Amino acid sequence: MPPPPPPRTAGRQKDPQIDAAVRAATLDLLAEVGYADLTIGQVAKNADVYRPAIYRRWPSKQHLVTDALATVLGTTPTVDSGNLRADLLVGIGSLVTAFETTVLGPVLPALVADLAREPELRESFLDDVFHARRRSTETVLRTASARGDIRELDRAEMEFTLDALAAPVYYRALFRHAPLDAALVERTVDLVLTGLRNGD
Repeated sequence: MPPPPPPRTAGRQKDPQIDAAVRAATLDLLAEVGYADLTIGQVAKNADVYRPAIYRRWPSKQHLVTDALATVLGTTPTVDSGNLRADLLVGIGSLVTAFETTVLGPVLPALVADLAREPELRESFLDDVFHARRRSTETVLRTASARGDIRELDRAEMEFTLDALAAPVYYRALFRHAPLDAALVERTVDLVLTGLRNGD
């Protein structure tokens, strides 16, 4: 009697090498042709994969670009070294680095426009990138509060603090009306910390 056939799986397992190749090809093409002119066909050709392999993972170009940019931006920017100011400088500074040295800066305006038009894409970006980064910074702030470095923050104060730390960088990244540099990060972090320490 022949052996029984192997059990059927729920679906084909995704190959992380394909995922990585597609993300890398996407970032390279963003730098080469820009957001508007990038196509799934170009990505497939450069990554040496078939288009259906991409669509099985990402339902649209916008989803693919969002996911690729998430790898550039990172989701855990703020680590806890015990020095709150230094930790915030590193965390917020990672935004400046991403906007100034990767394709994220030029792509940001078009990406924000697509996020506004597509609620499902917006929720995906918020869940996978935006909120993840904020949780990283919130954890460091909560730990600093427990150490007595800053006052305790309620939910509304915490949300405002997280907004205040990142908003100047995003604003300058969008409008390019002033330098996006380390000096901005230092001024922002010091101003926020002054309020948290004084209880203002």
